[in-house]
Amino acid sequence: MRTNHFFLISILFVSTIIFYSFKQAAGNEQWTESQLMAPHDLASIINDPKAQKPIVFSIGPRAIIKNSVDIGPANEEGNMQKLKQELSKLSKDANIVIYCGCCPFKDCPNIRPAFSLLNKMKFTQHKLLNLSKNIKVDWIDKGYPQNN
Repeated sequence: MRTNHFFLISILFVSTIIFYSFKQAAGNEQWTESQLMAPHDLASIINDPKAQKPIVFSIGPRAIIKNSVDIGPANEEGNMQKLKQELSKLSKDANIVIYCGCCPFKDCPNIRPAFSLLNKMKFTQHKLLNLSKNIKVDWIDKGYPQNN
């Protein structure tokens, strides 16, 4: 009986730790759900000649999206300085979208430092393009607008 009791308490303890670990990992992102922009939504804005265009920064290896500003990988200090310099020219309520697309969010070394900088600089209208897989699958393969 004591062994069963110990076993049940151990299972409960381990389950609780696992649950809170997953919950904490999911809640640690620097962005909210409302700060994610669907690729389709950005493509629609870019394709609409009457739409007010956001300033789109590529913080990954290449500026694929039409009219995006190529900053370079944000995990490199020089590129973070370049992003900071570009952002310092904008008003705090500028409509900004950043993207990388090198890999899924969970593995991306670029989106967190760039998004953190936007938060630190107190921008209020910034979004992260929700490229859940990568730029090829979530943008190029869908035929969305690209730089030439």
